[in-house]
Amino acid sequence: MLSSNQRRGAETFGYELHSALRERGVRSEICCLEPGEGGSRLPVTALANSRFSLAGLRALRRRARQARAVVAHGSNTLLACGAGLVGTGVPFVYISIGDPRYWAGTPLRRTRARWLIRRAAAVVAISPSAYEVLIQHYGLDPRQVRVIPNGRSAATFAPADSRQRAAARKQLGLPATADLVAAVGALSPEKRIDDAIAAVAMLPDVSLVVAGDGPERTALEALARRVAHDRVYFLGATDGAATVLAAADVLVLSSTSEGVPGVLIEAGLSGLPAVATDVGWVRDVVRPGGTGLLVPPARPDLLASALRSALTGRQALGSAAREHCLATFDMAAVTDEWQCVLDSVARS
Repeated sequence: MLSSNQRRGAETFGYELHSALRERGVRSEICCLEPGEGGSRLPVTALANSRFSLAGLRALRRRARQARAVVAHGSNTLLACGAGLVGTGVPFVYISIGDPRYWAGTPLRRTRARWLIRRAAAVVAISPSAYEVLIQHYGLDPRQVRVIPNGRSAATFAPADSRQRAAARKQLGLPATADLVAAVGALSPEKRIDDAIAAVAMLPDVSLVVAGDGPERTALEALARRVAHDRVYFLGATDGAATVLAAADVLVLSSTSEGVPGVLIEAGLSGLPAVATDVGWVRDVVRPGGTGLLVPPARPDLLASALRSALTGRQALGSAAREHCLATFDMAAVTDEWQCVLDSVARS
């Protein structure tokens, strides 16, 4: 169960896990609470037109009764499954995709989340740090919580050679020779793409490609015209992140809130270093000075300096990033761990 069918990081992971399970012969069905608004979408059916409608909850209960277990992927689905599956006898597994403190910041919301999350048969944290927060913040039994990292397919994301990089840039209409930084994700306030644009504006020989769409796009395009004129390229929503990463030299992530961003894993598997803000559990992927560089959020000046350093050391940082992501986040190993959790819940 996904929040929406919009092609964003969390939803992409849910869809890839579903696909990986089916490839192994596991019967898996996937749906979402509501359709995404614009942009690129995953081939996932929405239960209703809004996330918490009665029609959607009834559809969820009908589908759940045919399943051995339901995976609630993200905070919106926790409410739907925690309340909507009452009385069905069907267990659900909740996967916490971000920082649990971010969406339960008030006493009332924390109390509601505590009631809902304790109804889960199992809770999956995507980081060891998230594991600690879930136990301390919600008083969960440690035996109820498992750590399974985010994952991506190493077959989909691989390093590009010079010929492939040139072809990707030509396909996307990007400059053939400039140092190129990529920002991939929703153009929403918490992603702070404006900081990435401001940082690149301080680097006159560097270009930025922005892959994604969202409510901030018009303002971001206006900012780019003012401060970096012809060096920022907006691609809009795309389902071809691998092509964007093949064209780039470094990934930038300038968010103020994250869990373990899938795009960092995609970049690492593609052999790209990342320059990212030190938020959430970004450090699980970006090891400072080893696989990339970290800076505080809302500091475009430090972001610019780190981008310059990453571009200079791109080869060594990128090789280390791929090695780390292959060892930790490859989808095959992640799926193994998920099968163990689902088998355990379905037997109980």
